Amino acid sequence: MLLKKITAFFLSLVLSVGVIALPYASAEEQTGETDLEKNEEDADVSDSYVGPETLDFDCKSAVLMEAETGRILYAKNPDEALPPASVTKVMTLLLVMEAVDSGKIKLDDMVTASEHAASMGGSQIYLKVGEQMSVEDMIKSVVISSANDAACALAEFVSGSEESFVKAMNARAKELGMENTNFENTNGLDDTAQNHVISAKDIAIMSRELIKHPKILEYSSIWMDTIRDGAFGLTNTNRLVRFYKGCTGLKTGSTSKAGFCISATAERDGMSLICVIMGAPTRDVRNAAATSLLDWGFANYGKFSYAGGEFENIKVIGGVSDSIKAKHDMFSCILEKDGLSKVQFNIELPENISAPVKSGDVIGKVVFTLDGKEIGKVDIYAAENVDKISFLGLWYRMIAGALR
Repeated sequence: MLLKKITAFFLSLVLSVGVIALPYASAEEQTGETDLEKNEEDADVSDSYVGPETLDFDCKSAVLMEAETGRILYAKNPDEALPPASVTKVMTLLLVMEAVDSGKIKLDDMVTASEHAASMGGSQIYLKVGEQMSVEDMIKSVVISSANDAACALAEFVSGSEESFVKAMNARAKELGMENTNFENTNGLDDTAQNHVISAKDIAIMSRELIKHPKILEYSSIWMDTIRDGAFGLTNTNRLVRFYKGCTGLKTGSTSKAGFCISATAERDGMSLICVIMGAPTRDVRNAAATSLLDWGFANYGKFSYAGGEFENIKVIGGVSDSIKAKHDMFSCILEKDGLSKVQFNIELPENISAPVKSGDVIGKVVFTLDGKEIGKVDIYAAENVDKISFLGLWYRMIAGALR
């Protein structure tokens, strides 16, 4: 009897050594329907967009972008560089918020108004030379009341001068892939500007980047507030904040050159949209166009989401452990509403994998399809390490198994 056990042990040893280096077997597929769940996965800005030709607005250009994925849902003349007026301040605010988040400045830091900042015309909070105000109150003044003097003061506080700050604005625009943009100042005043321009698509891109800073949406959704210990009132220049369901901000602008412009953000049912209108003839036309375009977006599109998950007992060959756990991240995409319930998914996992395995190694994928066409995928990756078993470890395992 003992001789049979020893013989069986050596046969098992030879076979096991031979399979340690074998690759994993062919993939196993599963299919099914998914539930809708929130997903915060980011994605690159898409150059593609759709929109019926019959959908048109009284403005020079317009863009509707879904904020999470960057997908453009509608565009009219999206790439023409036009004067943006105070929508310029989206980039000003972005650099300020990045300075706050990096620790370069703090919300409770005090900003001293320079003569240059105090000289700004147009919308303002009437800063006096030498007046001090907190970074947070300055930001609120820019976001809510579109204060040109506060925008300039913040720029000087961050970069030392408006000129240096404007260079940083243009550099950041290039980093974000804004191809039709040139800034000459921090606030959008264009009576003396020579080539202060930006396209509707570029406005959507920088707006998407700005709202990644949640504090901005706290400010931009305020209808009325005060500064200077309640002595000076602020009223939001964006009427949609008060009158459009789900509006969260973001920035308006108007000059004789630019006409009436807006970058408006709104969220419904977990989907956030960015609507850009440039060169409308009046404030009411601009607001009506933004309202109609947002309504169209929410009526025709929705977010498909698939939650992240785990897989247990993925078989490992030749490892110190016989199995591992695996995970996949969340997935989301924007679809026309009639397609949301038709999405299918295939889970592709090997029958086994060979050691060694490192946490994070991609071992499979989940593929999402709509009407037979792939609309996206996420990797399935190992959630733990499994070292390759040593000869002594294998010997011990075989002896233990043979003597049971």
